[in-house]
Amino acid sequence: MRRREFITLLSGAAAAWPLAARAQQGTMPLIGFLDTRTPDVVVSRVNAFRQGLKEAGYVEGESVAIAYRWAENKYERLPELVTDLVRRQVAVIVAGGVPAIFAVKAATTTVPALFILAEDPVGLGLVASLAHPGGNLTGINFLSAEVTTKRLEFLRQLVPHAARIALLVNPSDATRTEVTLRDAEAAARTLNLQIEAFNASTVDEIDAAFEKSAHEKFDALFVEATPFLAVRFVQMAQLAMFYRLPVAHYERGFTEAGGLMSYGADISEAYRQAGVYSGRILKGEKPSDLPVVQSSKFEFAINTRAARLLGLTVPTQLLATADEVIE
Repeated sequence: MRRREFITLLSGAAAAWPLAARAQQGTMPLIGFLDTRTPDVVVSRVNAFRQGLKEAGYVEGESVAIAYRWAENKYERLPELVTDLVRRQVAVIVAGGVPAIFAVKAATTTVPALFILAEDPVGLGLVASLAHPGGNLTGINFLSAEVTTKRLEFLRQLVPHAARIALLVNPSDATRTEVTLRDAEAAARTLNLQIEAFNASTVDEIDAAFEKSAHEKFDALFVEATPFLAVRFVQMAQLAMFYRLPVAHYERGFTEAGGLMSYGADISEAYRQAGVYSGRILKGEKPSDLPVVQSSKFEFAINTRAARLLGLTVPTQLLATADEVIE
């Protein structure tokens, strides 16, 4: 991450405190932005959210204030962070991932809230239906089952000899892990693959999981699309090359950092859409009347240099299918 971008984000977060005070005095509306991670790893997503707000007619610091709350990968902090946002009388809360939106749901049934998540919001009991959410929640949803299956299929085509796949999951994100295991195991049966899960909820555990996967001679590694693991792509790209392990990630940044392949929803686009929805709520629309947006933009990227280093030949049909080929 560029140092300048990091400083800009931190400055924006610090500025939220005086802006929050001004918002409470009635000068501008206040948005609560809740994330389970640290600010340095979500710079592009915050910028995309701000872009969506701008498209809706709101500019941070000029016509809207944003109170940022970071759980720093400590999910137990989420309830107190949400309580603080509710106490500050925010106009809307934006929450990424299941743990964050569940904390919001437990804290308030009246403050409008937007989720950004991969799981089925209807199945989780967050909304009554995608078209008519009801209540105070709506948001952006990815099609997780389809994405997991397709990513595993791409990995199998890239590594045709693969039989045993290590699945990296974050046990702290229990709902996401349950869904990933279900979807991956179903896809693995179809592809005649053996899946074994490895837990990783810290940076050190990611290191250990890669080391064990290589030591036990797994043919490839598949990364769960959970907030913590989604942004650790630089670390994973380096580990993948060190252990010469083909890895399928969710984030395009993984392939840009030197990893083999990635396939997943355009996360920045999802945050932009959340910014647009936030603006609509600030203008008076209710979450119950705003349909859940289902992401339709997915990105498939291949790093051919990584493939060569791993001794893999990328099929021509995959190169033609990829949205981005990194040489």
